[in-house]
Amino acid sequence: MALPAHSGPLTGMGTESFQLPSQPAQPANLPVKPFLATLPASMPNSLGHCATFLICVLSSAFCWADPPSGDQTAGDDRGSASAPRTIAAAGAAESSAPQSAVWNEFRGRNGSGVALADLPSAWSETENLAWKTPLPGKGSSSPVVWKGRIYLTAYTGYGLDFTEPGQRESLKLHVLCLQLSDGKLLWDCPIDPASAEQAYGKRVAEHGYASPTPCVDDSGVYAYFGPSGLVALSHQGTLRWRRDLGTNTTGFGAAASPILYQNTVIQNASIESGTMFALDKATGETVWQNDQIVRSWTTPSLVTLKDGSEELICNQKDAILGLDPKTGQQLWTCHAIEDYIVPRVVTHQGLLYCSGGRTNRTFVVRPGGRGEVEASHIVWHQPRGANVTSPIVVNEHLFWSHDKSIALCLRIADGEEVFRERMPTRSRVYGSIVSDGQKLFLTTRDKGVLVLDASPEYNELALNQLGSEDESFNASPAIANDCLLLRSDRCLYCIKKP
Repeated sequence: MALPAHSGPLTGMGTESFQLPSQPAQPANLPVKPFLATLPASMPNSLGHCATFLICVLSSAFCWADPPSGDQTAGDDRGSASAPRTIAAAGAAESSAPQSAVWNEFRGRNGSGVALADLPSAWSETENLAWKTPLPGKGSSSPVVWKGRIYLTAYTGYGLDFTEPGQRESLKLHVLCLQLSDGKLLWDCPIDPASAEQAYGKRVAEHGYASPTPCVDDSGVYAYFGPSGLVALSHQGTLRWRRDLGTNTTGFGAAASPILYQNTVIQNASIESGTMFALDKATGETVWQNDQIVRSWTTPSLVTLKDGSEELICNQKDAILGLDPKTGQQLWTCHAIEDYIVPRVVTHQGLLYCSGGRTNRTFVVRPGGRGEVEASHIVWHQPRGANVTSPIVVNEHLFWSHDKSIALCLRIADGEEVFRERMPTRSRVYGSIVSDGQKLFLTTRDKGVLVLDASPEYNELALNQLGSEDESFNASPAIANDCLLLRSDRCLYCIKKP
């Protein structure tokens, strides 16, 4: 499926309404660079632009929202975002949203992968499919949800067909906004890629150029494209600022997703520059950076300790790190897994559940230590784990789907293995498990979604397939407002009871 890069408004996108080299481990108390902007960024005065946008929306359901001359990318000479292509009138956002209506980052609130909801076990093209929306391009990022809107990323123009990838100069990146209620595409903000984007090849073909999942709150939407940088958009699709966080690449491409902490957006740019950044949400300026993050593809997590203090948790080569989220200062290190670690750490009742490495191990760590804590803070460990997918804690058990198509369950009290079962799929699994509190949803690349009972007994409830035979599902699902959102390389699906 070869989709050209668009330069004008999209009018044909319908909605079907039924559906790096190894480095030595670093000691604690590493130096960081507080309040230093490596690439200064500025936030334009957008009041006039907001008014212009509202007038445009009121006058037409299909319009251009051109930014004023002051709304430019600061500190970035590699290109800019075009004006958002407004597909439908984007009404005012709701004033508040219950927790079940929010899934605002990779794997939901703080990466737990859990949102209490009433979701169906079975679905098809004719059953429990609320809507199905064709997407303008490919991608493996997950959707996020905020106040009735869905945000996700995609890419077009290059790398859409393995045998005929096209020209790299035609690559275009996109941040998309859709309406949760009916899947209508509200706007599409194209982003010009950096010249450093790697050429299309076998490894990058597994996921493409839009893998990190965006994050969102009332201040706006934040999306990371690896060597093409981190962008901040308004809820109307206007570019607020853009930052270059490094241009190094690897065969696998970018993977770490941004997260939000107080007034900052935190991005692990280990692959691109060996650095963890905290940027001011309003301006894009650097609040702090830690330049000692080694070979890490993981999305960081936050944990609150008993005394109310917080730690930023990040996996890297051979270790898990605890940082101060306010300064970036490294507090502790735990060496427990060899080589790189991809899965996101899950926090549950004050403990850290970590899985990964080429040896596929899982271990539990108590946060709050100082220095090297391998001998003092590991609660238990198991020679079972996953190289890519992130785990989930439900009903006092730890579940995950191994990327080699195996479903596993451990008891969180002591790490004892409860079950290990082969999943019904032919290829690797890249999407992580999510849960509505009663069921587990395991996305496979080619066999649909396996639904299991969230219990210590392996109980398959259903295997649901959607789309064409060559449609691929690499993204982790999202849950919000009793909706299960599934993203393929072609469409976004909303699963919901009538």
